[in-house]
Amino acid sequence: MQLKYQDFLARTEFSKQELLAYSWGDLVADPPIEGCGLLPSPPMLMFDRITEISHKGKRGRIVAEQDISLDDWFFQCHFRKDPVQPGCLGVDAVWQLIGFYAIIRGGKGAGRALGAGEIEFFGQIRPHNKVVRYEIDIKRYSHMAAQDASIAIGSAKVFVDDEEIYSIKDAKAGIFKDIQYTNYPHESKQAVGGTLG
Repeated sequence: MQLKYQDFLARTEFSKQELLAYSWGDLVADPPIEGCGLLPSPPMLMFDRITEISHKGKRGRIVAEQDISLDDWFFQCHFRKDPVQPGCLGVDAVWQLIGFYAIIRGGKGAGRALGAGEIEFFGQIRPHNKVVRYEIDIKRYSHMAAQDASIAIGSAKVFVDDEEIYSIKDAKAGIFKDIQYTNYPHESKQAVGGTLG
């Protein structure tokens, strides 16, 4: 079922089906002309449900969960005879969630990861674990009218089966207009990378 844009912005949780529809650009029936972002589609979508979204002023919180399966794609290649989910995928999940938070706060355009401060891994995710939980406290959400962009900054704790295993401080994601490469694989203005702006 599609959501009206205003109803989408008011949501405090999302199911796997809704996240999949969003990743395909099909959840919001009446998106703003500038776009309301996208999440990666599987297998790069790194969570199965969002269980909490809240905000007060410039601060907020977003919490999501990822179900672990014995045959997840990353266990098949990272590493043979020593399967572990790459820690960088956990960091990417945090960027995905911070970008989604910025969209829910009204950011329009396409999302991009912008960096992070200190990242610590003190545990790992293995094939027989059950659930990963991402808890992100948003320290600041800002819409910069002059650049017509939105940025969110947050710090995250990542848990596997209720045990904290990663800490990511000051992760940043932004939402920008006019950067989306919609006509892939054809050459166009957005067909090559470089600095944003």
